[in-house]
Amino acid sequence: MHGQPRKPLRVKDAAAAAAKASNLRDLQSQLLHNHHHRLYTKEAIAASSKLLEINPEILTVWNYRKLALQQNLKEATDSERMKSLVDDELRAVEIALRANPKSYGAWYHRKWVLSQGLAEVDFDREFRLLDQLLKVDSRNFHGWNYRRFVAKLKGLPEVEEVKFTMDMINTNFSNYSAWHSRSGVLSRLLSKKAEGFAEREKILTEEYELVSQALFTDPSDQSGWFYHLWLLDQTVTPNEVLLISSWPSNDSDCVLSINGNAAYCKSSEPIRSSYYFMSTGKLPVVLYFNQTVKGVNSSSVTVNSMFVKNEDLVWRPLLHTKSKEAACWVTYLQIPDIQLSDTKVYRVEVKLGHSKDILSSSGSKFNHPLHFIFTLTLNSDSLEHARGESVDELLVWDDGGSSTLESNDLVSFDQLKLSEDHASAFSKWQLDTISNEINLFKELSEENCIFVKLTLARLLTAQDAMLSHTVPTVRLIRLRDVLELYDDLVKLDPRHAGYYEDERSLVIMNQVTFDDKSLSSHLSHSSNYISSKLHLHGCLQLKSLSLTRIGYFERLLWVQTLDLSHNKLRSIAGIEALQLLINLNLQNNQISSITALEPLKLLSYLRVLDISFNKIGAHSVDTTRYIFSSPLTHSIVKDKKCIEECLQANINVADNWEAIFLFSYLHLKQLDVKGNAVADEKFRDLLKMVIPTLTWLDGERL
Repeated sequence: MHGQPRKPLRVKDAAAAAAKASNLRDLQSQLLHNHHHRLYTKEAIAASSKLLEINPEILTVWNYRKLALQQNLKEATDSERMKSLVDDELRAVEIALRANPKSYGAWYHRKWVLSQGLAEVDFDREFRLLDQLLKVDSRNFHGWNYRRFVAKLKGLPEVEEVKFTMDMINTNFSNYSAWHSRSGVLSRLLSKKAEGFAEREKILTEEYELVSQALFTDPSDQSGWFYHLWLLDQTVTPNEVLLISSWPSNDSDCVLSINGNAAYCKSSEPIRSSYYFMSTGKLPVVLYFNQTVKGVNSSSVTVNSMFVKNEDLVWRPLLHTKSKEAACWVTYLQIPDIQLSDTKVYRVEVKLGHSKDILSSSGSKFNHPLHFIFTLTLNSDSLEHARGESVDELLVWDDGGSSTLESNDLVSFDQLKLSEDHASAFSKWQLDTISNEINLFKELSEENCIFVKLTLARLLTAQDAMLSHTVPTVRLIRLRDVLELYDDLVKLDPRHAGYYEDERSLVIMNQVTFDDKSLSSHLSHSSNYISSKLHLHGCLQLKSLSLTRIGYFERLLWVQTLDLSHNKLRSIAGIEALQLLINLNLQNNQISSITALEPLKLLSYLRVLDISFNKIGAHSVDTTRYIFSSPLTHSIVKDKKCIEECLQANINVADNWEAIFLFSYLHLKQLDVKGNAVADEKFRDLLKMVIPTLTWLDGERL
């Protein structure tokens, strides 16, 4: 590890090895006996020290010594005795570190002892220990972590730590731990604008100059490249929190039938209309920010409407995890079933920015008060009845060519976004810095250097985000260059091909969605995709693009039918932002587990889902299921009831609980699962039970 591999002890003969093993077993047995009987005598503690000399990785020994110290401290009558006990523990740690300088248990124990505040800390001793260890291995991350702990405990000014990292980098610029520690200290100093660090742009410019020296000295060393990545992140992160899109969009008119079965939305400029199918009497209001934020609630966002009081609205982050921070947030307007003889229009106004509650994860506040207005038209004529059609027919996904929609049939990102082009959020310094770095690395002679190509790809991507207002042809050329770089990286570095393919997929998503022309070329009006009985938007076709992940959801909030078939998707993270999504085609991808589909639980309108011909169930061991909501973490009555019903039907709950918890949340009418290893008759029976709304399964009416 870090050029300092552990060297196994060399035993001269089998007899010596056997003797050592026997001694280790005796010491372990003695420790367990003392631990069980709570014997904390001087002899018992000394025996544990001998065991640590041989193997400092036994955590039970360290736990035993904690208990022993706590017990002996109770019996200590003076401060000298307490100091002696603390010194004994510190010496035991030092002995253990001689055996293994990277022992987790030893470092944690030393931290624990000092954090108890039992005796005055000898900081000179602590820093001497660190100096000795870092001379042996200057990149020992345990030592660096402990140094940060001791520096904080002493109250050492963080500027001193910046100087220390500089000294270590000057000694060896390949010291990854020093670069990493420097990034952490500078982040804190810059965020609180400490003395000497208020001029953020000046500090970062100096850091670019510093890391460039390391990169050009040895382009193959990865330490400096990781620091450059941190600098890039510091440079491109928007200075301000902005609301970049919403649904319904500003100045739009949503027309709903009185029973809530169908709706269409049209924007006032230019006039674009399309039907929105609503299977429930609620309308989502979606806000999409340029950063992950918290604090979105009825106090920070005011919705004025006749349907519900603002204080009764509940905003929730659109994430399938329990995090309270997200870029996308949603609330629902409950639309009453009002019997009308005439069409009636209701005005809805959304205001935000009047309070300072909305904060980004970096602490930035939303400081741009804005409001947008849309109208809801409740039509007394049922749109579904007027057309005399049903929504229970089988939807057949079209694998052939389809006619392209005219651009006035779609809702572009220009209509969804609320603020001025967010390029204005970037300063001249940011733009100049990225441009200079691009020119610098284009001159680097290492043509096949992985880090050069990867950094160039990241820089060009950042530049495109900053200059999103430029001529489309210029953007396309820039994005095409990025794709070529990622294609080269896949060939040069196949071990990390998955990462490069994910980044490449985001570039493709950017190409497809950044303007009306690009987007319209991927919209289909085929009757096989969309039943004319629904009169929805056309299908957004993103099939056969070799996508391994998807993104840019802020541009797609209006999408109701999405075809992602024949890609290489392993995850659909982020799709939960598409709150209007009704029909989703994921067939012929590389989804390998039910857990990868968990974002679907947040799509309450989803009615048609095709996950056929994936790899679900193909792997005998699915480790991802252990991070999925499980029977041990669930306390929802609905889940318990579903589990009981499955048990009564003799369904193997232990092997299928993730499928039960996912599909019981969905209200699907049509589902295709064929072509997956898991899709046997028992699994089909399970689906029929947990999805009572299901009408079509694998193309057959139930």
